[in-house]
Amino acid sequence: MRHTQLGRSGLKVSTACLGTMNFGMNVGTRPGMNPGSSGGCDETEAARIVDAFLEAGGNVIDTADAYNGGESERVVGRAVRGRRDSVVLATKAFLPQGPGPNDRGLSRAHLTRALEGSLRRLGTDHVDLYQCHQWDDSTPIEETMATLDGFVRSGKVRYIGCSNFTAAQIVESQWAAERAGGTPFVSLQPQYSLLARSIEAEILPVCRRHGLGTLVWSPLGGGVLAGRYRRGEAPGPGTRMARLRASPMPMARAWADGLLNEPNLVVAEHVAEAAAGLGATPAAVALAWVRRRPGVTSVVVGPRTLDQLRDNLAGLDLDLPPEVAARLDEVSRPARTAPVDGTRAGE
Repeated sequence: MRHTQLGRSGLKVSTACLGTMNFGMNVGTRPGMNPGSSGGCDETEAARIVDAFLEAGGNVIDTADAYNGGESERVVGRAVRGRRDSVVLATKAFLPQGPGPNDRGLSRAHLTRALEGSLRRLGTDHVDLYQCHQWDDSTPIEETMATLDGFVRSGKVRYIGCSNFTAAQIVESQWAAERAGGTPFVSLQPQYSLLARSIEAEILPVCRRHGLGTLVWSPLGGGVLAGRYRRGEAPGPGTRMARLRASPMPMARAWADGLLNEPNLVVAEHVAEAAAGLGATPAAVALAWVRRRPGVTSVVVGPRTLDQLRDNLAGLDLDLPPEVAARLDEVSRPARTAPVDGTRAGE
């Protein structure tokens, strides 16, 4: 597996990142959690996935304090024990960790407690990449960046990043760090796939100008691009979308319905057609498209089984013929979204 620098830093990361939202059996969903988080991977299977990922040359493992009530961090920590120094261990903070008003967000109070909790669950004395899971409107960004800089200076964190920030929020964060002479972000975790390309207009160019690498998540569009769902058909029993549509949580049902809309399923059909012509799986084609996109540093894959990991890694090794990549680019391009190179559409 190839390795490259993460943004404007000296940290080398693999082109695949192991996402662990599925690690740890489901222990309930906290307010604010991704409605697609359903757990379901026990510790034995998680350990096998980590072993295979590291043996394939991967080195970035990403988790968060909110994944399965902290169980994901505990599972990851035990899985990397004895080889911690060979792993770029990443985690995130923002989402609720309790009922109190200071049990969430990016304040100094919450981040300090959140980091200590993550270090304890991971069984380590430092995190390689500590990320703000979401933007916090209620906390001055100067406070957040100063707090994160303090973590770096203390040795408890090596690098800092953010997830799901807008272009303006990235710029504001980097300026706040610069004004204080502190540590800037080196990475962003944005959603990116053939079904979600909005980051191409402003976010990717801003990342390039401000020195952020990208660890892109949901490259298979919640499984829609893997060929599991078809127009005019209800999701099959046991599938992720069937579970979400049957959920008592309105947010989960809305999330599934948003993914299974007509335009998305049309794109998925084009992916399946391309895959058939190449003798590959639809998932492999979708992953191959994301991996080669300008501005992408690493692709986050979130398998629940060892077989899924192997399929994902095979997809990341696939080279799409230029005409196939161009066709997928065309059928999935959002209206009035500029290409990544900054030129205007049609030129």
